[in-house]
Amino acid sequence: MIDIRLAPFEVSGTPGRRAALSSSARTGPRRRRLAVLGALAGVLAFGSAVMGLQGNGAFPPRPKGGGLAGQLLVATDELTDPRFAHSVVYMVQHDGSGAMGLVINRPMGTVPLAKLLDELGMDGKGVKGDIRVHYGGPVEPGRGFTLHTSEYAGKGTQVIGDGIALTAQPEILQAIGTGAGPRLALLAVGYAGWAPGQLEAEIKAGAWIAVPADESLLFDEDYATKWERATARRMFDL
Repeated sequence: MIDIRLAPFEVSGTPGRRAALSSSARTGPRRRRLAVLGALAGVLAFGSAVMGLQGNGAFPPRPKGGGLAGQLLVATDELTDPRFAHSVVYMVQHDGSGAMGLVINRPMGTVPLAKLLDELGMDGKGVKGDIRVHYGGPVEPGRGFTLHTSEYAGKGTQVIGDGIALTAQPEILQAIGTGAGPRLALLAVGYAGWAPGQLEAEIKAGAWIAVPADESLLFDEDYATKWERATARRMFDL
């Protein structure tokens, strides 16, 4: 069984443009799916013990005014860290306690949803289809988060804004598999986190730009162009 924490994105080729999951990524589709499923079964957890999460798996109320929550953070060419090079991050939280977001342009693989639920000790009866798993960031890489459209609300759901919400409880996966879930969803493992003042310093140094977010960019599957399309939203000062 592969530990997902042993499969970070090591960039090969042009920095940030291509990510190698692990040696399993070079195998056939079926073996790759089983590897991802095994990784998730071994370490995936939902809920607390994550920055900003309350005991019930929900985020505290979003502070009013300021902050980048609900926007996209886009890595510039100045950022060469392979964990974030050419990444697009949806910002979940940004206030005086720090910042948290989920990378949305690094898919890891696809697994059968019913089997994933079974491995999580949940009822997979009646659940259909596969679900794509994404690399959400290097922090707590065994924890799962579902970013989704906000018409769905379940245990631990926190509305971020502009029709986008986050759920850190696995019941949403059952809802998705039975047709009772949100219209659009993205399952990520791990997250990107910054200490107080850290993100501001990185933005000042030119490592990141902030641009508007919407569901068309968040949830579409044209991953190869997400960074370019997000970068194109940059507003230049004249």
